[in-house]
This record gives sequence, C-alpha cells and structure tokens, in this order.
Amino acid sequence: METIRLEFQPNIKAKILELLSSFSSDELKIVSERPTFEDEKRMLQSRIDKINDGTAVYSTFEELDVLLEKTISKYED
Repeated sequence: METIRLEFQPNIKAKILELLSSFSSDELKIVSERPTFEDEKRMLQSRIDKINDGTAVYSTFEELDVLLEKTISKYED
C-alpha cells in the first residue's frame, strides 16, 4: 500500500470521508497521524536549519562514549 497525507478545510471532511467510504478495507485504510507529528516536524526542521546554517553542535565519538557510559551507569543496578 501507499500512504499520502491530506490537508483540507474542516467543512469538506464529511465529503472526503463519504468518498473514501466507497472503497473496501482491502483497498483503503485510514491512518491517523500521531498527535505529536507537527511538533516533531518543527523540531526536525530546526535541526536541519542549524546544520545548513553551520550552527549545529557536533560531538566526537569520545564525547559520545563518555555520555553513553554516564547514562548507562545511571540506570545500572
């Protein structure tokens, strides 16, 4: 199956659902978006913007290793 995202005015929702209901469940499945989709989209766009404008902060493998060790030790035992 393929997935598309639709954006529409609330006043045409009933018409869209009426049209979609003419398809069988084998042909069409309505999947709701996660409630956090727009927040996640904004956060990811912000990170992309920082990468593109050169203001992103990167970590070395050594710094990442130290961070991971601290996190793991915090939850051990």
